[in-house]
Formats: sequence, C-alpha cells, structure tokens
Amino acid sequence: MTMDAAAESSESRLSSSQLNKNKPFHNDESCPKEVLPVRGCGSRNTSPSGRIGSRSTSPSRQKVVKTKPRGLDEETFATFGKAVHPDVQMEDNIWAMLPEDLFNEILARVPPFMIFRLRSVCKRWNSILQDNSFLKFHSEVPSHGPCLLTFWKNSQTPQCSVFSLPLKTWYRIPFNFLPQWAFWLVGSAGGLVCFSGLDGLIFRALVCNPLTQTWRTLPSMNYNQQRQLIMVVDRTDKSFKVIATSDIYGDKSLPAEVYDSKIDKWTVHQIMPAVNLCSSKMAYCDSRLYLETLSPLGLMMYRLDSGYWEHIPAKFPRSLLDGYLVAGTQKRLFLVGRIGLYSTLQSMRIWELDHAKIMWVEISRMPPKYFRALLRLSAERFECFGQDNLICFTSWNQGKGLIYDVEKKVWSWIAGCALQSYNSQVCFYEPRFDASVR
Repeated sequence: MTMDAAAESSESRLSSSQLNKNKPFHNDESCPKEVLPVRGCGSRNTSPSGRIGSRSTSPSRQKVVKTKPRGLDEETFATFGKAVHPDVQMEDNIWAMLPEDLFNEILARVPPFMIFRLRSVCKRWNSILQDNSFLKFHSEVPSHGPCLLTFWKNSQTPQCSVFSLPLKTWYRIPFNFLPQWAFWLVGSAGGLVCFSGLDGLIFRALVCNPLTQTWRTLPSMNYNQQRQLIMVVDRTDKSFKVIATSDIYGDKSLPAEVYDSKIDKWTVHQIMPAVNLCSSKMAYCDSRLYLETLSPLGLMMYRLDSGYWEHIPAKFPRSLLDGYLVAGTQKRLFLVGRIGLYSTLQSMRIWELDHAKIMWVEISRMPPKYFRALLRLSAERFECFGQDNLICFTSWNQGKGLIYDVEKKVWSWIAGCALQSYNSQVCFYEPRFDASVR
C-alpha cells in the first residue's frame, strides 16, 4: 500500500463538514485556488460508472494522465468522503495495527498544511505534532519547498496567509496567538518567523513557529532603541541568532548586538564604522551580513564569527535608482534594482557579486512586459527579497507578485487577495514542524 493510499484511507472516513470544523488552517476561499500554471490539470475518473463502455487495454498501453496532487485543492478536497478505489476494501482493524514508526514516517511525508486538516481525525493525530519520534522523521524528510508568507493587520487583528509554491495554493494561518502589541515582520528562516516592535516603550523582538502556534519574546536588548534586525537559523544544532544593526534613520553610534538562542541573551559587538547607509535592507550570506553604503561607496560586511565590520569597495552599477541585496545559495550575493533616469527607459536588472574581482556582474534583466505590469509608474515603490536562488518582487499598488528562478531563468506571476493589502509585509517561508523557538 502506498503512502498516498494510507493518507486517503484515513481521510475517506471523514465527511467534508468534519474536516472543515475548527480547522486552524484552511484554503483562502476569497483567493484564487491556483495562481500559477498547473501542468497536467486532467482528473482521473475512478468511479465504476466512468469505466462502463471503455475499451480494456493492458497496463503497458494505457495512457498516463497527470493529475493534481491529491488532497491539495478544493476539487480533490470535496471528494475525501468518497472511495477513491471502490474495489479495494480498507480494513480498519488492519490499519489500526500499523507500527508506530511506519505511521510517523508516512505522516512526515504528508504536506504540512494538510496535516492540520487531519488533526480532527482523532486524539492521536491531534497530539502527533508534539511527538518526538514524528518530529525526528519530519526533520529527515525533504523540505516541503518554499512558500510566501504575507502578514498584515486588519482592524488591529493580525492576519497571515501562506502561498505554497509547490502546491500553488493559498492557506490562511490564524495569528491571534501572538501578544497584542505593535509589531511588524522582520523575516523568516528555517521554519521560524521573527517580528519586532514596541511593547509600550520597550523595543522588543519575538520569534514564532506559525505551524505549531508557539512563540516567545526575546530578552530586552542592551540598548533600548529601534534597530534593523535579521534572523538566521543553524539547523545542525537547532539554534537561531538575531542580529541588530544600525538603521538608516536611527542612531548609527550604537554597537551591533547579536542574540543567541543557545545562551538566551544579547551580546554587544563592534560599532559599525561611520558610514552613510544607502538602505536598511540587509542580506545574510555565508555567515556574513551585507549592507549597502553610499559613503564610502560599496558594501559594509559584518563577520558573524569574529564580530568585526569590513568595507568592500564594490561600486554600484551606473544610474541605479534603488537596489536590494538578496542572498543566494553557495555564497552567491545578488543586487536587484532599477536602471534608468526616465520612465520610458527604465528596466529591472539583477547582478551578482564577483568576490574575486570585487565587482557586480549583470546576470539577468526583467522582460519589459513583466516590468510594465509590475510597475506602471516610474516612481512606484516595490519590494524585493529572496531565498536560495529565488527572487520575489512585489508591487505596493498593483497587488501582484513576480518570482524569478535564477537557476532556471524563469519568471512566474503570483496573484491573490493576500498581496492586495497596502500594508502587507511579505517574506519567503519554509514550513517546518521541528523548528523550535527554544
């Protein structure tokens, strides 16, 4: 029996009303179910009536029809109460004797957002997320893949939606488990999401796991002032760090501070040399933190292992209007920005830092049709962020998202109501149950 059959047999005993009752995660009904092209949209008719009158052929000559992943959209979700294979009897007493380790190994391979819809099956499945054996299996299976996490506040109520790139589906995540103080999204790494904000008059940071609905507030910093933060995760020892540096509008005389979850405290590091920051956007690549500077021109690099700052004289491309640093895989550092002084001549380009020659090398340009659709006005603002070798562009006014795969050189649109809020904040997110906030 395959893994899919095991998951389907468990869900076949549930009605649609049972699955929808009190589920914390659900497909966003108001958003498009599929916002990217889906290959193989055909469905397979498995009912007995569907086979009447069909010509019997050998398995080797039967045409293979690609289908959507089961249980991952509204169409297949509505058929959970039906028998997918009516000629196969799923004996409850046999499946009840499934060994615990085999059960955990199967469940660890189920898409993470689908597991939450299965928690209402029984108490055993509801408590599986805290089971150490399940978390061990889950940490060893391949990642679900990248997602986009969109966070915003609606009438002071935190709202969050996640778009799964592998499944091409939006999921709404409840965020009412967080404290009621003013905070905004910092970023995500290794399944954890970091926020910062003001708890009264104190500047604080908190880290949470949206899947397990767990969170904790980090200790107060040594200097109680608003800072620019970035979070990094070390999966080998299951720890994380939060780095606080000078903000473009803040006090530049403050030293850098680093929080380490292993010792649960902030440590003070070297003060960043007097520079004129070009942007507060940062990128963490190969245990180094990079910031753009205008004076001196180039990059300011912070070595996390030694705690020292270093200037890199990498000149920016000419006529660069706005630039974003994006970290890629294998020590790759990208610069993304618009080029051109006039609206009719503007274009979006991507450069990669040549560490040996200390210069930016252009590697790609956004096609004009995508650029015009993303930014209709020359002064329109946009955001850019990345994960691995994926770069995402979002427009504040258009409610659109555009993803570029650096390796495949492919551009793909992402649409949906979760990107249409003017105050929404977006970042890449990797759903993981084994990511701990401790």
